[in-house]
Amino acid sequence: MAEEKVRVRFAPSPTGYLHIGGARTALYNRLLAGKKKGFFLLRIEDTDRSRYLPEALDDIMTGLKWLGLEWDEGPDVGGPVGPYQQSERIPLYQKYARQLVEEGKAYYCFCSPERLQALRQRQEAAKDPAGYGYDGHCRDLPEEEQEKYIAEGRKPVIRFKMPREGKVRVVDALRGEMIFDLQTLDDFVLLKSDGFPTYHLANVVDDHLMKITHVMRGDEWIASTPRHVLLYQAFGWEAPVFLHLPVLLSPDGKGKLSKRHGATSLREFREKGYLPEALNNFLLLLGWHPPDDRELFTLEEAMEVFSPERISTSPVAFSLDKLNWFNGVYIRKLTPEELAARVLPFLQKDGLLPEPCPPERFNYLVRIMPLVQERLKLLSEITEMAGYFLREEIPPPPRELLIPKKSTADQTRLLLIEAEKELAKVDDFSSETLETALRRLAASLGVKPGTFFMPLRVAVTGKTATPGLFETMAVIGKERVLRRIRAAAGILAGD
Repeated sequence: MAEEKVRVRFAPSPTGYLHIGGARTALYNRLLAGKKKGFFLLRIEDTDRSRYLPEALDDIMTGLKWLGLEWDEGPDVGGPVGPYQQSERIPLYQKYARQLVEEGKAYYCFCSPERLQALRQRQEAAKDPAGYGYDGHCRDLPEEEQEKYIAEGRKPVIRFKMPREGKVRVVDALRGEMIFDLQTLDDFVLLKSDGFPTYHLANVVDDHLMKITHVMRGDEWIASTPRHVLLYQAFGWEAPVFLHLPVLLSPDGKGKLSKRHGATSLREFREKGYLPEALNNFLLLLGWHPPDDRELFTLEEAMEVFSPERISTSPVAFSLDKLNWFNGVYIRKLTPEELAARVLPFLQKDGLLPEPCPPERFNYLVRIMPLVQERLKLLSEITEMAGYFLREEIPPPPRELLIPKKSTADQTRLLLIEAEKELAKVDDFSSETLETALRRLAASLGVKPGTFFMPLRVAVTGKTATPGLFETMAVIGKERVLRRIRAAAGILAGD
């Protein structure tokens, strides 16, 4: 008999933007499907209509595609077991919930929200953890009483009839066997009064009908897994392999990663200027250990070596320093043309380049890239790092930045005037020619190169730290360089 094809899914709920932890879950599922030549499904769990955000759905799908995590089956591409949005599968869940009622494995519950709230308050006041949850008030409700409530217009929920005694065994492929006492589990809701399923029912029904073989998800779902195992048993279905991924901790390792630690949504990391290649590589190693000491993996390379057995169960700290290192590595791997294309949207957003960008302006941007590529850590830094190349004029630099130590405004102004005269005579405005001319001028004036070049750098760029002065001046161009030097000399003259 042929081995069953691996089928995995990423099943986000569009109640908010895609969390970076969710992106890791999607990555691991995509890698397992690719390694096993199986199928990766995208299923949208949108039955929580009170928290549903249409823009979140777009964010999830856009973010996954940006990472290169394409799915084989899903809402937009279809597939043999669709539809792939749970809100389009409601009759299925209602059918299976009623089936459990008919088999005596679930029941209708007519308890009002007020009664449930009062029950919760009494349980909290008693401070007995074993007493939390639904008390089974409607579990054995006579049929005539049920009919009476229905005639009154009450809309019941359907609850699972939890076995009263015994234990349930859960096997996690990473953690091994876990035993849960049934007395700690209440009769949870399967179908809400509005006819929509809870996560527990929809999740199990869909994973079965979509023939999911492996459920890889965050470890926050471990506590729910006993319920899911019991549902599989109630339906007489074989459960998939469960793998619960380690929790992501804050950068300092103290507590779970949250918004107070900075960006947590994939969208925020995109907006900050992280490359998808760097994020994938970083997320890959955020809980998974390669068989050797290698750190750099493309998506295709990761797919070849990925194995779930190497996923850790220990919580892992989300190190921004490490992510920034990865981003810098991948930025430096780009050609000047590739890097220009990546930073272009950030420059357009900041108004430094038009949209669409004319070919001559893009070609000029390509010339800038080798000068900033080594120092660029985030694409969003490009405006601060390269704005003076793209602006026709720069803000007037402060006088104190223009004047070197142990020098005066008059001395510096005279140096700038001499530099302007010398550069005006240069026809070949290449970095080599500029360096020769300016070093010769410094020697003839009897000043140290540092004393001479620092005010020139500030005059031309407005900054004290830039790429090589001569390469920078060559790219900025003769007219703008001369104009900026004259402006700086005017600042020192008090003009």
